[in-house]
Amino acid sequence: MKAYQADSDAAGRRLDQWLAEAAGPDLSRSRIQSLIRAGHVSVEGAIVTEPKAKLGGGETVRLDLPPAAPADPQGEDIALDILFEDDEVIVVDKPPGLVVHPGAGNPSGTLVNALIAHCGASLSGIGGVARPGIVHRLDKDTSGVMVVAKTDRAHRSLSEQFADHGRTGALERAYQAIVWGAPQPRSGVIDAFLGRSSRDRLKQAVVRETQPDARHAVTHYEVLETYGAERQASMVECRLETGRTHQIRVHMAHLGHPLIGDRDYGGAFRTKANRLPDPVRRIVDAFPRQALHACLLAFEHPATAEVMRFEPPPPPDMTELRDALARL
Repeated sequence: MKAYQADSDAAGRRLDQWLAEAAGPDLSRSRIQSLIRAGHVSVEGAIVTEPKAKLGGGETVRLDLPPAAPADPQGEDIALDILFEDDEVIVVDKPPGLVVHPGAGNPSGTLVNALIAHCGASLSGIGGVARPGIVHRLDKDTSGVMVVAKTDRAHRSLSEQFADHGRTGALERAYQAIVWGAPQPRSGVIDAFLGRSSRDRLKQAVVRETQPDARHAVTHYEVLETYGAERQASMVECRLETGRTHQIRVHMAHLGHPLIGDRDYGGAFRTKANRLPDPVRRIVDAFPRQALHACLLAFEHPATAEVMRFEPPPPPDMTELRDALARL
């Protein structure tokens, strides 16, 4: 039970608004509203269940904060490559093949299941539930760095940073992609709206701005390495100005340089592997996923304001692919 004393300045203010300020960053206003409706807030000893109830000033407001509800889904003992962890956040290097969140076709065995098991009681509750706060995602077959919130305060701070996409804050994200061919010019900006493909509703595509589900998407790219005398492939760094589903994969395919291994957006380029010498051809043919790795993530720590920076190296399969192409 926590008690707060309303001063004269609280007169005429909504209960949820004033209490959210009084409680500080640990509880969001939406969480305060749900607690009020559930009967966990009293004013001068009387339970109040209406968030917009007005204060008169001078009252004692008590908040009975219940323990976080058990997480659903359940935790599972899945190994994690943890780069950093404290009471607020956990940073992991996600391997390829691991789904981030349970959903249709993947009810278990996900990163969320692993985090629930690993973090246990250290999850103070996102919206009143002991669960990890997912603020960004990577595709199942994309590897690399992710940050996850463990508290409401961290969830709110990180959500705001990712929504801002680093325009005014410390957030920085970069990806390494191995693509067919070599983009020209060697650096540039892909500014093209994305929406559902008219040919396959499960895929994204570059669409007209007027399409109802069109969303503005901007990707900055730079060629880091090229492979082969004919520049059969290249390593490209991509930085996101927006965060749309499959953004890098669709944008690079739109540029004419789809990711190696991308069955969804680069299937038409698979025959290019036939022109490569052995054993490079066999390694490229066998590569089981899109060659994409989240190689850099920087953000401001929600509690300390320290800028945290993480740069995990690519996983072994992508390193093997890069080394093979470098021998061309």
